[in-house]
Amino acid sequence: MQGRVRRGVAAALVVVALAGCGNGAEAPEKARPVWVVQPQAAGEAAGLAFPGEVRAREESPLAFRIGGELVARRVDAGARVAEGQVLAELDPGDQALQAQAARAQLAAAEAELARAKGDLDRYAKLVEQQLVSRSAYEAQEAAYKAAAGQVDAARAQWEVTRNQAAYATLRAPHAGVIASRQAEVGQVVAAGQTVFTLAADGGREVAIDLPEDRIGQFKVGDPAEVELWSRPGQRLPARIRELAPAADPLTRSYAVRVALDDAVAGDVVLGQSARVFLGHGAAGAGLRVPWVVREGKVASVP
Repeated sequence: MQGRVRRGVAAALVVVALAGCGNGAEAPEKARPVWVVQPQAAGEAAGLAFPGEVRAREESPLAFRIGGELVARRVDAGARVAEGQVLAELDPGDQALQAQAARAQLAAAEAELARAKGDLDRYAKLVEQQLVSRSAYEAQEAAYKAAAGQVDAARAQWEVTRNQAAYATLRAPHAGVIASRQAEVGQVVAAGQTVFTLAADGGREVAIDLPEDRIGQFKVGDPAEVELWSRPGQRLPARIRELAPAADPLTRSYAVRVALDDAVAGDVVLGQSARVFLGHGAAGAGLRVPWVVREGKVASVP
């Protein structure tokens, strides 16, 4: 029994000795994943960024004053137009016929007025010679005045129909760019129905939406900066031009227009995506880094 114990102890000593005969090199440690982050300005001093879209300061929906069938469309979305340029035309047939009818009514009224004037002149001579009564003369005078009124009414109606014939042609009220098109050739449009949206030349703005909890932090005239998605890192000077007085009933956000400075307005294109930075922070406000989950716990990145 004692012999077996001595042999077991000897074997254990041999194993320990063999284990200590290594070259001393430690096993390589497994690579740990690394997350690289950039420090950001801390607190509210960092400012707020809101996505938006470049829009024209003046956007006019263009429509015909009369209804009819669209027979010609001269421009498309994105086209640059000059003031007075023809954009679209309606079928002028009905308006032309109405103008002709009104002109004929005017001619008939003028002929009746001429006849009434001749009768009045004759009755004036007869009443001087006491060949007709004074009441007969006054009746002719009333007939003349009625004929004159009919001429005025017919002339006004003719001018209205003549204007309506001109309304069959839609012209650009000022120079700009066609931002959108809402009608096609062959479509019957109603009076006042938008056919084009014209973005006038001049000022450019970025339309953004502010949440309810931020609307009280800004006012009209506050400075802002605009960064185009196509030109990251380049910020353009701007100012808040308009704040909606009420929230949108669906999104519960407030529409805001941020106007770019005139010196840089020509460098942007309608429809571009942009970010608007509001509420610039003061220098030395400090930095912060994002929070991460480390070993199952939330911790700050050192």
